[in-house]
Amino acid sequence: MTLSPRFTLTAGALAVLCLAAIIHILVVLTIPQNVQHSAYDDARTYGPDRQFNLLPDVKPGEEALPGLDPAMKHAICRFQLSAGPVFFDAGIPASFWSIGVFNQAGETVYSLNNRTAGADRLSMLLITSEQLSILRQNPPANLEDLIVIETEPISGIALLRAYVSHPTQAETIENAMSIASCDVLG
Repeated sequence: MTLSPRFTLTAGALAVLCLAAIIHILVVLTIPQNVQHSAYDDARTYGPDRQFNLLPDVKPGEEALPGLDPAMKHAICRFQLSAGPVFFDAGIPASFWSIGVFNQAGETVYSLNNRTAGADRLSMLLITSEQLSILRQNPPANLEDLIVIETEPISGIALLRAYVSHPTQAETIENAMSIASCDVLG
């Protein structure tokens, strides 16, 4: 029995498509293991953990982290919840500020801005369920005033952003971001 050339060509094309699909799937699945570094790793180069560290101004091709807005000032804080809850506190004199909390893989854990917070001051606590139950046994006086974000025990980064509406505001906003708190609740 002989196969027609048309059948052989169709079977060959189908085999090539299946092989291409398998290779594509394997490449997509191995991308996370092949990434050399993450924003969490990069944040270490800007200063110590559990402290907001100012990032350099965004310039084309020289971004400290991908996707930063050149109209904003940025500060980053690395943290590990295994070392205790993280208290974020900042008074940013800008018409718009926001904070994004990301886990070590770069996935968003929580995001907040001055409009959704309903306040000009950032006052937020990132805490695990276990840490919260311990904290409730002897709560600080200002616990009701804090935005409390309960999450799993993670290592991650917090990215604080503030809109600079005019260049004359830049220094004031930088000063406010440099004294912003990203430390143990105290």
